[in-house]
Amino acid sequence: MVKTKVDFNSDIGESFGQYKLGLDGEIIQHVSSVNIACGFHAGDPMWMSKTVRLAEKNGVGIGAHPSYPDLQGFGRRNMNIEPEEVKNDVIYQIGALTGFTSNKKLQHVKPHGAMYNNAVKDEKLAAAICSAIIEADSKLILLALSGSRWISIAKEMGLKVAQEVFADRAINNDGSLVSRSIDGSVLHDPDLIAERSLKMIKQGYITSIDGEDVEVDADSICMHGDNPAAVKIAAEVKGALKSSGIEIVPLSELL
Repeated sequence: MVKTKVDFNSDIGESFGQYKLGLDGEIIQHVSSVNIACGFHAGDPMWMSKTVRLAEKNGVGIGAHPSYPDLQGFGRRNMNIEPEEVKNDVIYQIGALTGFTSNKKLQHVKPHGAMYNNAVKDEKLAAAICSAIIEADSKLILLALSGSRWISIAKEMGLKVAQEVFADRAINNDGSLVSRSIDGSVLHDPDLIAERSLKMIKQGYITSIDGEDVEVDADSICMHGDNPAAVKIAAEVKGALKSSGIEIVPLSELL
């Protein structure tokens, strides 16, 4: 089925203390939803407050971007943490970000980095994250990798789920993200990224790093805000979608 609407999301709010990371003010002009760091991999109370205000000013959907407690590793290191601890960490981070919103409500939750990638393959971890979301606010939307077992676990648990694809990341044959340690895992060419995004939305597949076609179901396209070409990429993807008649809307308008 050809989609006529899609969410376009980006990870923002990843500055910390005096260290500014990303071009949040420019990126937010092009997206419809944002995933805001909650202090465990990036962000702090001051930046969380600033970023929420920026998102509210621009009328985009606000989501929590919880992580393993890994500031030094930017949440990208694998950590051996019991599901119950992960659940409580996620509840904590959702609550912290919610407190900065004007209406005390978030649109969605999208785990970050290693937590996200591990939940794609670890059913206990996936269920723990889903349980955390249900306890925090059962009306929240989980944003998770298209086609993964995580999607079906969330649905079985009664959560609203949006399937996510990645504009600027290469994928493996099973649909998972290629490790950042491998050359070519992160894409930088805005034209190529826009072309890939259109293919995923209009044709329902993407070509893996090994050249195989992989089916995807895209409710939302993610572009990473820490990509050096992020602003240009965001503009190119937005322009390509609009010129193809695809409307960019927040997740709350899709589900």
